[in-house]
Amino acid sequence: MKKVGILFGLVLTLLSSASSGFALPGVDIEAALGGWMQSPSGDFSYVSTEGLNALNSTLDLEKDLRYDDEKRISGRIKIELPIVPSIYVMASPMMFEGNGLKDVDFWFGDTRITQNIPFYSKITLNQYDVALYYGIPFLKTASAGKMNVDIGINARIMDAKAEIRQDDTAISESKSATLPIPTLFLAAQFAPIERLALEMEGRGLAVGDNKVFSLIGRLRVKVIGPAFIAGGYRYDSIDIDENDVKIDTKFAGPFLEAGVKF
Repeated sequence: MKKVGILFGLVLTLLSSASSGFALPGVDIEAALGGWMQSPSGDFSYVSTEGLNALNSTLDLEKDLRYDDEKRISGRIKIELPIVPSIYVMASPMMFEGNGLKDVDFWFGDTRITQNIPFYSKITLNQYDVALYYGIPFLKTASAGKMNVDIGINARIMDAKAEIRQDDTAISESKSATLPIPTLFLAAQFAPIERLALEMEGRGLAVGDNKVFSLIGRLRVKVIGPAFIAGGYRYDSIDIDENDVKIDTKFAGPFLEAGVKF
């Protein structure tokens, strides 16, 4: 997460400096860095051993793992280009940890976790989105620059790791996976006045047993020059069944960010 913050901080500095010196004809660039308050809900399981207790191995993020809201850094960069598809890159790290308890034995992978004994768990779920998109032709011109709609494709890379450790029984187990998930991308922007814009973004697709949907609403206010501040709400729904791992979770909450657009 620190690396992501350093990277986007450097990009913001470079773009801000560049914007005061020159602008590339036909190229619009927007970059922002901020924080997202993530509220977790839902459940997951990792069971590679068949047995009676496999039925009890679904772990509720709030009740069993006792995860709470977390604030994490996030960042994004948009490069709008003429003729060729525009590019939108976004990084959204997530990490939750806590000391949980379950009143029945359960399996995590090939490991049986003993009931009524506290255990520590940690879930890391870093999401990276790369979208290629086009704006609907002539809409921005017809609306005098006040409205725009973008349509394209998006690749979401989910870098996930789940860990469980029960110190009293000297048991530990972990599972890592990197999942590329193709989605569709749809975005709309409405700017009634020069300094104010309302933006909506959607990414999602259902492929087999995997369903991923992400919705973002954002209010952006221009501060001075190319600089802006923005705030909004983000909702992610993740339903995945891959390699003995089943995830049915939702993460939602407000965010704030600062950036440059030129």
